[in-house]
Amino acid sequence: MTSHLERELREQPAALARLLDRQRGYAEQIAEVFRASDVDYVLIASRGSSSNAARYAQYLLGRAHRVPVAFATPSLFTLYHQPPRLDGALVIGISQSGESPDVVEVVAEACRQGRPTIAITNEPGSPLGRAADAVLKLEAGGEQAVAATKTYVNSLGAVALIFAATTADARALGELQRMPEQLAAQIECSWRDVGALGDIGVRDGGTVIARGINFCTSYEIALKVRELSGLLFEAYSAADLMHGPVAAIAPGWPVVAVAPSGPALGEMRAAIEAVSARGARVVAITDDATAAEAAASVLPLVPGVPEWLSPLVAVVPGQLLALQLARARGVDLDRPLGLSKVTLTR
Repeated sequence: MTSHLERELREQPAALARLLDRQRGYAEQIAEVFRASDVDYVLIASRGSSSNAARYAQYLLGRAHRVPVAFATPSLFTLYHQPPRLDGALVIGISQSGESPDVVEVVAEACRQGRPTIAITNEPGSPLGRAADAVLKLEAGGEQAVAATKTYVNSLGAVALIFAATTADARALGELQRMPEQLAAQIECSWRDVGALGDIGVRDGGTVIARGINFCTSYEIALKVRELSGLLFEAYSAADLMHGPVAAIAPGWPVVAVAPSGPALGEMRAAIEAVSARGARVVAITDDATAAEAAASVLPLVPGVPEWLSPLVAVVPGQLLALQLARARGVDLDRPLGLSKVTLTR
């Protein structure tokens, strides 16, 4: 019997196409918010997988608008009841369910302070949707598996759509419109390649590394492996790994390196070579022949994806690797290790 997780993994291209078709006009409407003269920075509230989408937004929206993109500290709002002044902020709440109380409270406080707010959520009628001035619906459809897949990819897609709309970049929009087809090709490719990879020698845990715009991808892959299999996978920027944590990379230790073509590729090649020299078993998620040759194994990326959109496809091999590791450990893919679909934190 096919699990909800497997079915939803395959639904990702259709879900992304639906988002781009239905929400493009609305993204263009809210673009004016980013151009307001009193917006000096963007503040994002999020939890879980949504925080990994926020990491993507930190790079993409920061590059687009040349303003700082910061993460909120929800406990200041909910536990300590001392929210900061939000003068100059555009506040974005990202929550797939829209139910996270701490994300809702950050957005609600921003509204109380008269700041513009946007919710990115799959549920416009949720507490988050009701609290925000504007809502960009994820259009992912129902998601029953505990591990987020299509809502995560559509959260990335929503950020990319905001980028294209707010910059009025016709080329970027055209590239984004081609992504559902490229995502479908990546799923078919990775399903075959991950199946042939085996368990990558995992015994206790592993490390996931990336640089630049795919920093979010390293965190999302590590999260998916941990929540599905219980294995202790940690994510690092390849640069941060070299500032001490690399000492823990021992012979045979699994390292997943996310290394698509783009400005970060040179640094990722160097990181792959460095951890390989320490005896790590490196699995490279890449479209680059040199990076692939330096790794023990490779999960190829489909060619022709612009670097700014690469997180939408680079996460797929990691999703499927997480699924495979969970299955090898006998975990129920739709009820992993006592987790629930919605986590309410304050």
